[in-house]
Amino acid sequence: MRLGVFVGCLVLVAVLVNLGWVPAGLGDANAAWVVLLALVLSAPLSFVLLRKQRDEMSAQIAGRVAGAKERLAANRSQEDAADDAARVSQ
Repeated sequence: MRLGVFVGCLVLVAVLVNLGWVPAGLGDANAAWVVLLALVLSAPLSFVLLRKQRDEMSAQIAGRVAGAKERLAANRSQEDAADDAARVSQ
């Protein structure tokens, strides 16, 4: 999705440069100028427009991390119980 926002900004900036509404850069730097300006525009747009998707992904990752921590704690307690049982039987 972020790539789509960047490509949209790239097309928009290229059109604006070709229409003369935005400066075309210096000398042969036109392509670099267009890409740089598209990056500068797409970053805040992505931050605002993709907030919902970012929050959903964060919640999904947080759930996975919590599940992994629970499984790790359960495995540790099983390992500790097995180790304690082995030491008692010796």
